[in-house]
Amino acid sequence: MTERIRSMNRAELDLLINWAEEEGWNPGIHDSEMFWNLDPNGYLALDIDGELSGGGAIVRHNSHFGFMGLFVVTPKHRGKQHGRKLWYARRDQLLERLDDNATIGLDGVDAMVGFYEQGGFVPFTRHRRFTTSGPSRINGTAPNLVPLRQVDFQLVKAFDAQCFPGDRHLFLKDWIEQPQAISIASMESEKLEGFAVMRKCRSGWKIGPLFAEDLSTADRLFVALLQQSQGQPVFLDVPDNNPDAVQLCHSHGMSEVFGCTRMYLGPPPELAHHKIFGVTTLEVG
Repeated sequence: MTERIRSMNRAELDLLINWAEEEGWNPGIHDSEMFWNLDPNGYLALDIDGELSGGGAIVRHNSHFGFMGLFVVTPKHRGKQHGRKLWYARRDQLLERLDDNATIGLDGVDAMVGFYEQGGFVPFTRHRRFTTSGPSRINGTAPNLVPLRQVDFQLVKAFDAQCFPGDRHLFLKDWIEQPQAISIASMESEKLEGFAVMRKCRSGWKIGPLFAEDLSTADRLFVALLQQSQGQPVFLDVPDNNPDAVQLCHSHGMSEVFGCTRMYLGPPPELAHHKIFGVTTLEVG
């Protein structure tokens, strides 16, 4: 048996995203394109006897923050230490791509938290995925909401920097403008009070990010997106360390369908956690 860990090409990332769907992660329709554009060097493949047998993301968002996600090994190669070797190779290579004292994040399923702790990661908060099958109420057009593309991007970039570790403006612009996505903002006079993106997924829609100054603003953004969901399921990944985010989901009668733990290797980022009502993705941060 010949085992090799190498860079992943674009077609292989497509396959990895398909594996993620088989695992029940429900990726977005355009996630493969968005993730590749974010960091074409950010994916490692597990090659066994010339066959793609696993992979994962080692995305470099900027010099001081990276993210590990999309970790999948094909079923026939599980339980044979291949995944362990791939995971440590990913961690070590991403560390090499970042500055000293940088931070790496990941979202770990419960069964893997202990393994990630062995690799130096420390639990920070829980992320819960909630879902609803449609609007809980119809209020007509909410005030102060505009298409996000109409907002000065410098305002969007500055708000995002409060809720995400460092600059990711190229990815953010790409994410906002992706096909089959709805992006809206809440403006009060000339001030941006929050924004959200809802993208089409293999099943229904996912909202992420959902960043807002307060619960009231987050609720208006959320309801406006629900009204455009065509009755299909809508998913939102919320952090436990913002109780208002969990309250938002409960107030709409949403059901919790999945949970994982956000973990960090290195100093936890200093963010405006009370403004994070929905994380962008669990796959690349």
